[in-house]
Amino acid sequence: MKKLTFLLIFSLLLFTACKKDSVDATTTQTLQSSINDMASSLTTIEQIKFNEALYILKTFGVEAEGDVNELKALGQLINGKKVPQIMSLADQVAQQNGIEWASTAPPSLGEMNIFGDDKAKESDSNDVRANSLSIITQLSGDNGSGATAMQIIPRLVDNAGKSIAFTGAGLETTLEVFSNGVKLSTAKNLMQDNNFKGFNLRFSSLLASKIVDNKIDITVSVKTTAKTFKMSKIGLDVNPNALKVPEVPKTDSTMVVEDPPSAVIDPNNPTGTTPATGTDPNATPATPKQPTADPKATVSKFLNNVSSQNLKAAFDASSNPSWGSYESFSNPTSGFGAVKNVNVKNITTNASNPNVASVNATYDVTDKNGKTTSLKATFGLKSVNGDWKISSYKINP
Repeated sequence: MKKLTFLLIFSLLLFTACKKDSVDATTTQTLQSSINDMASSLTTIEQIKFNEALYILKTFGVEAEGDVNELKALGQLINGKKVPQIMSLADQVAQQNGIEWASTAPPSLGEMNIFGDDKAKESDSNDVRANSLSIITQLSGDNGSGATAMQIIPRLVDNAGKSIAFTGAGLETTLEVFSNGVKLSTAKNLMQDNNFKGFNLRFSSLLASKIVDNKIDITVSVKTTAKTFKMSKIGLDVNPNALKVPEVPKTDSTMVVEDPPSAVIDPNNPTGTTPATGTDPNATPATPKQPTADPKATVSKFLNNVSSQNLKAAFDASSNPSWGSYESFSNPTSGFGAVKNVNVKNITTNASNPNVASVNATYDVTDKNGKTTSLKATFGLKSVNGDWKISSYKINP
């Protein structure tokens, strides 16, 4: 009898010891099993908050499409973490996304189950009965040159189009922004009641080069237990002056990769040659091939190629490490690919010898959003196999 009792106690201890206190994301099954083990040691209220935290992380803490991929991404995010760490991480994600949720607050999101059990329950706060979704849009933040943002407020309504009343829900609400059929951004939040403040879409978060005719389209979806409501608004005007416009590509003068000392023209040695040492004084030194063209012609050709968007030819005319690869040089948002037109006003050769030269240029740059910037720049050039190559670039005050 004593032996049997000992075996029972040992078995119980072994079972308890096998229960996991941290997430095992090896597979979806081990993820669910470990989460269930962790939840079983919590009180009922703690279990609800734990499920809410997991839902916050799955919905807002990872970037993935579809429930299966979201679960995998969630597993990678919380693998090896214990309950307090998961709750703390959910607090951070909620704060970053402007969600009114805290791990120390009372339960507020209804029945949450990250493993997809969406069947309505008698006490399911997310089983909100509505007929359709409406969207209210309001421009905001006028700073004297037009609105800087748009407030987008979704409302669940009844058959008569009136807002319905509900509280204590956690309805996943998604905003998608498009222009000319191209998706520009996606944002998510939780609708806990029909006083939901919605989304504050800042125009400065939208890249001007992606906006066609200064108009955007929006789609909002609200997911209840039984149904996902969706509505779109097409052709909403945005303030072009508030859109994000990348700066015209230029190199900070403090970061210009300067030419070697030989690039400085010495008046006592204008040819830039260095006398040979330890060689026959009667020997004739080899003469490197010297450029025959005017260095300012290279700069003029470079600017014309940028203006016509012949960026490969423009890049080939340079040997400037600070411009990086051709992909970086021609980038349509942060490189010369953002330029629509260059209007050259003046080009002069500042200094020149057979090896290096300096050219000043004054010109206007118009980007693809129509914004024009006047620039004064100094181009450094060096001789490479008989051709002038742009080796440095500095914007002057």
